[in-house]
Amino acid sequence: MTIRSVMGGLAAALVLCAGPALAVEATEVGSRLKLDEQEPRVGLDVRLGLGGMTGDIGDQLDTGPLLGIAAGAQIYPLLGVEVGYEGQRLPINDTLVGDGEALYRHNVGLLAKAGPLIERHWRPFVGAGVGLSYFNASDGAEAVFDNDITQEVPLAAGLDYNFGNIFAGARATYRLMFNEGFADDAFPGNNGGNLLNASVTLGGRF
Repeated sequence: MTIRSVMGGLAAALVLCAGPALAVEATEVGSRLKLDEQEPRVGLDVRLGLGGMTGDIGDQLDTGPLLGIAAGAQIYPLLGVEVGYEGQRLPINDTLVGDGEALYRHNVGLLAKAGPLIERHWRPFVGAGVGLSYFNASDGAEAVFDNDITQEVPLAAGLDYNFGNIFAGARATYRLMFNEGFADDAFPGNNGGNLLNASVTLGGRF
């Protein structure tokens, strides 16, 4: 009984001594990993950029400006999603179409983004998603170009910088486009084309 009592007392003393030490160590680990610092989870951003089509279609379209708006959420520490709209004007340089004509692109899409938060501010990321684009030819180009809806798979890479509830960033997005028929009348037998855009973003998170 005496040995058991002594052992029990030693065990209790060890627990009492180790408890605060473990708590301090856990606090230090959490501090180092910044587990108690949660970045804002939901946000809204606007973006400005430039881009153009590749392939045969790209030979007849110039680089054009874009404007977009997106809502995003950081659903896990390494994973975020965003849904948004993007509008773009692609000038037409085909000789069959007069000056000042263009294709107007209206896009809605969903993008999943993966990347770590570095030093509480920097977040490099890669992303992939799905989307739909509606191409609308200006009035003077409708005899050559058709209005059309295309499916796409956007692939993105970029970098965001967070300071407080505001963030800014830059990205490049390559959009694989499918069933694009808006240029079939202009270029029968063309091999289609994809879309490459670059943009800067500015937004807030809450």
